[in-house]
Amino acid sequence: MVRQEKEKGTNLLRWFREQHGTLDTSSMGIVNFLGHGRGAIALKDIPEDYTIFSLPRDLTLSTRTSTLPTLMDKGWKEHGLHEGWVGLILCMMWEESRGPESKWSGYLAALPEKFDTPMFWPEDDLKELQGTAVVDKIGRADAERDYREKLIPAVKSRPDLFPEDKLERYFSLERYHLNGSRILSRSFHVEKWKGDHTEDQGADGTEDDGGDDIGMDVDPQEPPADTEQGGDAAEEVEEVQLEDDEESGDEDREDPADVAMVPMADMLNARFESENAKLFYEERELKMVTTKPIKAGEQIWNTYGDPPNSDLLRRYGHVDVVPLRPPLSGMGNPEDVVEVRADLVVSAVSKKVKHSLQERVDWWLEEAEDDVFILRTDCELPEELVSFERLLLLSEDEWTKTSKKSKLPKPKVDPDVLTVAIDVLRARLKEYPSSIEEDEKLLSAGKVESLSLNKKHAVIVRLGEKRILQGTLKQLRAQVAASAGSTKKRGRDEEKSRQGKKARK
Repeated sequence: MVRQEKEKGTNLLRWFREQHGTLDTSSMGIVNFLGHGRGAIALKDIPEDYTIFSLPRDLTLSTRTSTLPTLMDKGWKEHGLHEGWVGLILCMMWEESRGPESKWSGYLAALPEKFDTPMFWPEDDLKELQGTAVVDKIGRADAERDYREKLIPAVKSRPDLFPEDKLERYFSLERYHLNGSRILSRSFHVEKWKGDHTEDQGADGTEDDGGDDIGMDVDPQEPPADTEQGGDAAEEVEEVQLEDDEESGDEDREDPADVAMVPMADMLNARFESENAKLFYEERELKMVTTKPIKAGEQIWNTYGDPPNSDLLRRYGHVDVVPLRPPLSGMGNPEDVVEVRADLVVSAVSKKVKHSLQERVDWWLEEAEDDVFILRTDCELPEELVSFERLLLLSEDEWTKTSKKSKLPKPKVDPDVLTVAIDVLRARLKEYPSSIEEDEKLLSAGKVESLSLNKKHAVIVRLGEKRILQGTLKQLRAQVAASAGSTKKRGRDEEKSRQGKKARK
């Protein structure tokens, strides 16, 4: 197995150079890392702003560079292949079926044939993720619907492009899922070159406004010095971001042709706050450039934007475990999040008020659109959640005024908001199949070795989420206690004031 992987790496390097990619083989090598698969390693000390490798733009694989969309002509749009990822998946399957005739044959042969992502987990393992943000985002049913309703009809309509004797081997549902996972875990966002400008290219994949996205930050930058190849450094280059997946909501306004596989760039692994190289693009080529000095023997890390473990597991099949930041302690992912559905808030409020909530919920969805609230490791209540609670708790008169103004309630925390929030988070904790104590015991020394990789990853993900809920509950209860103490003190002060007035009388 080790020998086979080594041969794949050697063949990839040979193919890359044959396709006019340039790589400083004295600086970078491809090796296997325990727990991370193949990755890039520094073979000698590498300075900052150093171009490790570059490749022509047309060596990226996308629906823009593959000839399949052109060959299918009108059939491409007739079968809906211009929308979403199904077109790129079909391009990858078709290029692979062509063998040596394909420009990307050497690259495709080096891509992984197996993934540890939940898409491929057995049902019993998926049950371990109950309650987490992973399960509802796997998207297997949607992917299989696209396969049946788009890809298969397209393939059957063109036997000249998709010969019958190749269908079972290259165009099966299994290969469809495999190539979809390759895109999910390894694709980049590469827009068409638009000439000289200073605006950001593309949309950010991970630093999100909703907590779902993953990718690199995009900033216009001056080109780094190309000490190995003597680049002219005359043109502006911009950072290329990792492509976000289908549930980001950006698909409707972004060109699916911008989703691209970038040979060699996807050999680099990523780890929390470890990035030391980034991909940049120019008019005719893309470059992987160091962002800080790298010592010989160190791994060369790209960035996925430091997503939560739920997204890392879903997309890449691994998790990050590093020291947590206050108010949390222990080991985990400092970027973990917990999703709290709006229906949990509605259920908690409905037990405390007599008025109907449906009209207010409909109005909220129209005005704010948030039906999921994101808790982070700072253990603070999101302002959107507080505002939603206050809306549901308003008296009928206050609700009438608010709805007429079309203005969301201010996110002011009061005792009623705290009480509802505590009930909501307690209900959210009950959605997991185990307690925090049970999960911590599973990950303790002497126990963790007995866990399968899938179960270990599932426990780490759900424990990270539960710690956020527990930490937030702790802070909310402290606020309730402080509020109660303040109320008692105010009552005592008022009583003393009244007694003083009576004495003076």
